[in-house]
Amino acid sequence: MNGIFHEAGFWVAVSFVLFFVFFGRKLWAPITTILDSRAARIREELDEAARLRREAEQMLEDATREREQALAEAKSVIEQSRQHAAAAAEKARAEAEDMVKRHEQMARDRIAAVERAAVKEVRQAAIDVAVEASRGVIADSLSAQSATSLIDGAIAGLPAALARRAA
Repeated sequence: MNGIFHEAGFWVAVSFVLFFVFFGRKLWAPITTILDSRAARIREELDEAARLRREAEQMLEDATREREQALAEAKSVIEQSRQHAAAAAEKARAEAEDMVKRHEQMARDRIAAVERAAVKEVRQAAIDVAVEASRGVIADSLSAQSATSLIDGAIAGLPAALARRAA
């Protein structure tokens, strides 16, 4: 009899089946408990990962919104700064123009004052030269008698000249 009962593979299979029949229930419960706990732990980790992903997406949305708000505020501040700079430049230009006009007017006033002083000085010099020339001419051409009669006439006409001057 050389049949199936003499084969080693047959007896290995039978012993395998008998092992699981006798010890299967005792082994099955701890194995399923271990597998169930591992499945529960993996499920919890997946749930935690999903929750963390949702939180990360929410944080990303918040960060994106805050970045856009900050960018808008920065653009607003830059535009306001440009407007302030333009206004300050315009004010400085106007003040500079006013200052130049004032300095120009002051220079004109100084020039006019110097001109008046020069004209006065020239007139005074002309008067001095005329008086000196008149003295020389009068002294050469007038006699003592003519000079006395001229002086007496001037003294007599003095009250009338002062009255005209006062009026």
